[in-house]
Amino acid sequence: MTNMKHGWATVVAALPGLLLCAGVTVLACLVERAETMLLGRAWLESLVLAILIGTAIRTLARIDARFDPGIRVGAHLLLEIAVVLLGASVSARTLLSDGVGLVVGIAAVVVLALAFSYAIGRLAGLPRKMAILIACGNAICGNSAIAAVAPVIDADGKEVTAAIAFTAVLGVVVVLVLPLLVGVLSLTAVEYGVLAGLTVYAVPQVLAATASVSSASVHAGTLVKLVRVLMLGPVVLVLSLFGQGDGRARPSLSHLVPWFIVGFVVLLVLRSLGWIPQAALGPAHAVANVLTIMAMAALGLGVDVRAVLRAGGRVAAVVVVSLLGLAAASYGLIRLLGM
Repeated sequence: MTNMKHGWATVVAALPGLLLCAGVTVLACLVERAETMLLGRAWLESLVLAILIGTAIRTLARIDARFDPGIRVGAHLLLEIAVVLLGASVSARTLLSDGVGLVVGIAAVVVLALAFSYAIGRLAGLPRKMAILIACGNAICGNSAIAAVAPVIDADGKEVTAAIAFTAVLGVVVVLVLPLLVGVLSLTAVEYGVLAGLTVYAVPQVLAATASVSSASVHAGTLVKLVRVLMLGPVVLVLSLFGQGDGRARPSLSHLVPWFIVGFVVLLVLRSLGWIPQAALGPAHAVANVLTIMAMAALGLGVDVRAVLRAGGRVAAVVVVSLLGLAAASYGLIRLLGM
């Protein structure tokens, strides 16, 4: 009975924030429709508009604390569910077509990005633990990697907060800017998906960065990103073995392999085996799309661009240079494989 009351209280607490996310979602969809009517096409799609509107509200207005629980649910749980549902529409052939070479290449890019980012951080005078946090966040999966690595290296709250602040803000910037590279670099849909999967911080953000390009980009980007995320386990293990944490707390398996990645893989396998009814694929895709837009609204509502100013110039420079290095290595891999 107590658990039921607690669960109901959690739902009630999340409602205001979820309703705000829904409102931003509706507004983003209306603006996209207005663009199509007035300009002949939507130059900014609802996914991007939801992020921009949400970020503007968080940065320019004072959002009451009662909205925060629902915003957190929207930015995490809703998007995680959307990622799981995406597995029902993804074909494993996208990744398997390039076989072992692509998987080895992803691992190599992650290792290079870790070394490069850590070196840049130390050269810029950042503390060792801060440099490790930024390197792991940049090379693997943003805030999730930072959260998993922090207890292993015994990072303090200020270091974690500064690293997360920049990956949150820069992650949104990457989602908005990356699609512009399709034309600049003459990338195919699959090549762009691989680039997004290798450079965008979080699995959910890959959806936002690729959905406006094509479904092939979404599929390739998500699969590549999942391989990249799986590098978190070995990295944390290495940090533990080499004494960075001095025997301190270790992250749980759920931090190293999030539940939604398991769910995504399960649905991907079921789809590949033909065990998901064809009639269920359309509704699953539609629900995933709505949840993704709502989650992008929540993501924007959780980002205050003023956090960048509070975290410091050196940290900002290290994160940006690290990301550029990662993007360069990723583009090099794409050209090397001749995709």
